[in-house]
Amino acid sequence: MARLVLILLAALFSFQVVADQANVHGFDSLQEEQRYRDLIAELRCPKCQNQNIADSNAPISKDMRDRVYRMMREGASNEEIVNALVDRFGEFVRYKPEVDRRTLLLWATPAIAVGGGLLVVAGIVIRSRRRNSQQPPLTAEEKARVDRLLSDDDRDALS
Repeated sequence: MARLVLILLAALFSFQVVADQANVHGFDSLQEEQRYRDLIAELRCPKCQNQNIADSNAPISKDMRDRVYRMMREGASNEEIVNALVDRFGEFVRYKPEVDRRTLLLWATPAIAVGGGLLVVAGIVIRSRRRNSQQPPLTAEEKARVDRLLSDDDRDALS
């Protein structure tokens, strides 16, 4: 009886393990397969937003992978494939958008941020130097007091 229950449980759970045959594509060479993997790794899923279509399980990503495969089979170049997907889904699907008028601010933002940070640091340094140079020098009384305090600290340290 226990064996029958184990066999039924094994059969029941084996239905949970199903290979996704739709994602298995046949390639003529390893170079073609690598080209496919490179293409689907450099395109972003429009639904998942921070996953490439190779890692995404969204239905739209599966459609995009199938389209990449079909276009490769039809002899399209990498640029043609990427441009076709950009035309359909927008520039967002590229992880590295091209530099043009629309994306110039995107590419310039890191340089602007670093430049702004350097200007802030320079302003702080210059302001602190001005403040230090405007302080009057110590009077003779103040110097004597400082010397006394330091000599008291030296005696305390030796004790």
